[in-house]
Amino acid sequence: MKALIEHLRLSLRLHARNRMALLYGYLFPLIFLVAFWVLYRHEKIPLLRHMGELLTVSVLGGACFGLPTTLVSERERGVWRRYRLTPVPTWAIVTSTVVVRYLLVLSAGLLQLGLALALGMTLPLHPLGLLVSFTLVAFAFIGLGLVIATLADNVPAVQALGQCIFLPMLIIGGVAVPLISLPIWAQHVSAFFPGRYAVQSLQEAVNGVGLPGARFSLLALAIIGGASCVAGAKLFRWDSGQRFGARAGKVWLVPVFAAWLAVGILAEQRGKVLVPPAAVSPAADATSASPAETPMPAATMDAAPAPQLPPPKPPPRWAGITAADIASLDYNLPPDHGIVAPFAPPDEEPYDFLIDQVASVRDQLPLWGPANEEDEIQAVRNLLCVAAVPDAIQLPVERYLPRVVLEYLTASYPKDELLKILTYIAQHPEGGYVLEHVEDLGIEGQAGDPMTVRERVYFYAIKMVARLDGRIAE
Repeated sequence: MKALIEHLRLSLRLHARNRMALLYGYLFPLIFLVAFWVLYRHEKIPLLRHMGELLTVSVLGGACFGLPTTLVSERERGVWRRYRLTPVPTWAIVTSTVVVRYLLVLSAGLLQLGLALALGMTLPLHPLGLLVSFTLVAFAFIGLGLVIATLADNVPAVQALGQCIFLPMLIIGGVAVPLISLPIWAQHVSAFFPGRYAVQSLQEAVNGVGLPGARFSLLALAIIGGASCVAGAKLFRWDSGQRFGARAGKVWLVPVFAAWLAVGILAEQRGKVLVPPAAVSPAADATSASPAETPMPAATMDAAPAPQLPPPKPPPRWAGITAADIASLDYNLPPDHGIVAPFAPPDEEPYDFLIDQVASVRDQLPLWGPANEEDEIQAVRNLLCVAAVPDAIQLPVERYLPRVVLEYLTASYPKDELLKILTYIAQHPEGGYVLEHVEDLGIEGQAGDPMTVRERVYFYAIKMVARLDGRIAE
């Protein structure tokens, strides 16, 4: 035990001297966090829905880059050859290495979480569950880091092998790109990557139901981590002169690949692969439903009512909107040329490959069912979704459709009435329901996250108000 503690202390000192390991362990995750904050800073609670991705990147950087970089560079300098001369068993050295790396990625995760809280994120709903999930995520990726250190003969080889794991997990593994945004084939492929389960388990602890909602993900991480740690310990190399190609015992890599394969197959069998779209209620919520829309109880319908005059029609909900309400909206919005709620100027023509799609949407709007709902507020909200959905899934046509929607709205509603309806929608971003796809207009793709669509509807409502009342001159 004394030798293990001494190795812990020495490893921490050596880590502090390794600039490359510090770069991947601390600076790299913070760059990702700042980038995500810039992209999603307009969300109601900044970074809350992305902490699973950010913490996974933090562990990936420290475990799949920082750990093998440290191990291989120390092996090249002869540090591990000296360790071999000591009476400390291999398992103690490997265990100490794993514990040190866990403490380092934990400190990086805490730094990232602290910065996110400083930027406005709320506290995680399940702090203890977050610690448990983070520990298993670190266990899985540290095991992969040991395997990379085993395979790599030098530090450049570490970078190449690390990228072979890191980039696929970012792109199709559910780490940087939400699973719901991936095509079906990519969701199937992602089931074989541990990054998917890392993000899911961490996100459940941050703003989900906690550990009960992440049981399968935690099991997958435990299987992958256990197989990787065993292989890393069995194939551990003490001397840089020991080349992996000439080393015996490569059969220990089989459990690593078998674990990834088993997890993917198990996910397929249990129906854990495809991400179902969030349910969209076909009716507005109670706060936005008008009395005339409330269904009559069956008992009342059975009884024949006495003849009477119909009650006077109540004024529309938007009728009470005043000029002061319009002026009080928060006009601090994402820029029109940005990636969130873009809005092309009137003189900007769509790219050639988008001209037909924009024209098709413009022609279909007058006959589009959701645009002709009896409830004017919901009809306008549906039309705003025509701009919001492509924006949420970042389609090339996203910046041109808001202009099409605004032209249709101004041709369909009196200006004063439209101003009030849009202001009402901006004041009640949680009201009614939103559409997660507009495929019947020829816009392929599904947003998957109704909160993102609601956010974009809110932005576009205010941007259109600003254009109608002259705050934005065109």
